[in-house]
Amino acid sequence: MDAKTDIKSLQLFVNGRWVDASSGETFDDLNPLDDSLYARVAKGTGDDVRKAIAAAKAAFPAFKETTPTERERWLLRVAEIMEERKSEIVNCLIDEIGSPIGKAMFEFNKGLAMTRAAAGLCRNVRGETIPSDRPGTFSMSIREPLGVVAIVTPFNVPLIKNTRLVANALAVGNTVVHLPSEMAPHLTLLMAEIFSDAGFPDGAYNVVTGMGAEIGDDLTSSKDVDFVSFTGSSVIGQHINEICAKNKTPNTLELGGKSATVVLADADLDAAMPLAARSIFMFGGQLCIGSSRFYVERPIYDEFVKRFSMMASKVGMGDMRDPDTVIAPIISERQRKRVKDHIENAVANGATVAAGGKWEGNRCQPTILTDVTEEMTLCRTETFGPVTAIYPIDSYEEGLEKANDSEFGLSSAIFTKNIDKAMHFARNIGAGMCHINGPTVHDEAHVPFGGNGESGVGREGTDADLEAMTELKWVTIQL
Repeated sequence: MDAKTDIKSLQLFVNGRWVDASSGETFDDLNPLDDSLYARVAKGTGDDVRKAIAAAKAAFPAFKETTPTERERWLLRVAEIMEERKSEIVNCLIDEIGSPIGKAMFEFNKGLAMTRAAAGLCRNVRGETIPSDRPGTFSMSIREPLGVVAIVTPFNVPLIKNTRLVANALAVGNTVVHLPSEMAPHLTLLMAEIFSDAGFPDGAYNVVTGMGAEIGDDLTSSKDVDFVSFTGSSVIGQHINEICAKNKTPNTLELGGKSATVVLADADLDAAMPLAARSIFMFGGQLCIGSSRFYVERPIYDEFVKRFSMMASKVGMGDMRDPDTVIAPIISERQRKRVKDHIENAVANGATVAAGGKWEGNRCQPTILTDVTEEMTLCRTETFGPVTAIYPIDSYEEGLEKANDSEFGLSSAIFTKNIDKAMHFARNIGAGMCHINGPTVHDEAHVPFGGNGESGVGREGTDADLEAMTELKWVTIQL
């Protein structure tokens, strides 16, 4: 697959039409590998957001009356077009957001699965009959779409978020206004074209590109928005939660993480090591579910550090289209500074670099730190890079306690052959997701994906989105 060298000019997609931003302004979308110009993108304004909301609101009455067969057919056609345009989508993931080919293919296949799973939702928007104490009364509930769904997505897995959140919202009869990360606009606009070509009516799906810090509030605070789904940082998530609270707008928030992995002395290290590497190094650690904390029992601690460090030194950092390449470029200069600051602060305060710590262009080497203490920034703060810390523990109980000692609660994992301890961990870890003898990095279309505490509110996934993006209405008939 060869990268395209032409500079793209990208417009907004509102009410089924490609339009320039009302201001006429654009912003630069850069390839994170070398910061070269990838595209010039319409810089949407608050007026553009309001036009998109108005289009979605106007389209909703007719769209909610579309049949399950129609929505199912459109979504399955989206999947077909995705397969027809696979090379274009994968190249976009590589060149726009810096996905190595392995991660790009992983995301493409997940996106296909999520689109097809969404098609299955169309026939499951249902209520139930309800017993009534009133004689001669037929009592039931019916489930209805909410209306206009606002979706704000991040740069790191734009295809997964698009095919999950947008497809699920449309599947149950809502219309959508989508604000993608300013670092991944082309992928989202590409999908908007595919949704339109698949048959979705004008106004059902609208995309406004621009700076989230400038126009995000115009979207999430609108009284014509009936639901908000946001994926991003905990700080911005809290801000959106407060906005939604004022308008009583229901929402789901999938936020940051500081996910922990506990490795007990009886763990199968041969099986655990590659899974541990996947947990933090995939896409250069730019995953909210990446494991940035490893708690390892002392009898195997030294061996674990040795093996993990050796493995880190061999993780591929070559050509982005080489299947052996794993480490991605860090997305922006701002984020690179964050990763560098976390490593430098740890080292300055006494941490030991067991592996990595250096940079190759815009890519940070897979980095493993030991002797990390509380005063170091990365001890409790999300780094969002290929950086993890390994801590020794003296018992399972200590591992559980330390894993829970965080304001975040997204993903978690434990490696052990002891089923009692494994299940105790699963029941008592304060995270929204737990994987036994598996990596923290895992996702499927139908699972309840999300976290607790600073890691978010609510869950994503087919069943969870069906519940969140619809509402029940009680209906009685006096016979």
